[in-house]
Amino acid sequence: MSGMPMLELFAGELRRLRTDAGMSQEALGERLNYSASLVAAVEQSRRPPREEFTQRCDEVLAAGGLLVRIREAILRESLMPWFREWVTIEQEAVTLRSFEPLVVPGLLQTEAYARALYEGAAQLVGEEIEQPLAARLARQGVLNRPSPPQFVVVLDHTVLERPVGGLQVMRDQLRHLVEVGRRPRVHLHLVPRDVGAYPGLNGAFVVATPPEGDDIAYLDNQLRGTIVERTVDVNSLRQTWESVRAEALPHGATLTMISEAAEAWT
Repeated sequence: MSGMPMLELFAGELRRLRTDAGMSQEALGERLNYSASLVAAVEQSRRPPREEFTQRCDEVLAAGGLLVRIREAILRESLMPWFREWVTIEQEAVTLRSFEPLVVPGLLQTEAYARALYEGAAQLVGEEIEQPLAARLARQGVLNRPSPPQFVVVLDHTVLERPVGGLQVMRDQLRHLVEVGRRPRVHLHLVPRDVGAYPGLNGAFVVATPPEGDDIAYLDNQLRGTIVERTVDVNSLRQTWESVRAEALPHGATLTMISEAAEAWT
């Protein structure tokens, strides 16, 4: 956890606020309903602060939102530099069109599913997972806003069949997809198993429509993500999107199929 200035700032401010309040780590832990060892680990920058822990500390220590704001900076800091710009675009977009042939998109992942991906695909271990995991889950807040973007997702049927994290993780993840898919501005579409080769198999991508200006796209690969802004390239991805969407099932049929797939993971 070293090398993250915002994490160290959080640790120092938590320690200062606790000391100014005349509280020991044990006393703060009791007020928070967390262990003193966890308080110590956060103050020593050995553990990243989780959302609930941060909110409770901010309330108990009357920090006025300071700790919450520092944690938000920690999450931004934990993102790869090439991904930070895309997250800003994602959070401001009025429409997001996402195609994913391999796994559930990050904005729709459960914590357990995302953790399994970090362990298996990214091969992170232990505490290395916590900060990028927290950052991924925090991004999902864009769908919980009073006026969320329209989020249209096309998944390949393979996503329902790959046992990421095991039976329980998959069942919970697919049930979560159905739950989120029932929101008014979220539309899920599934490319059926019997569809042969189609343009989307060349890789995942997202097209974002900002409040003003032209669409911007994002491509991911094994090394880093790429933001696509050239008009000709964005137009090409839009055409691919239309081709992919044409192969997919309607929203209602997709939710039915995902529900059935969820119950098959037993």
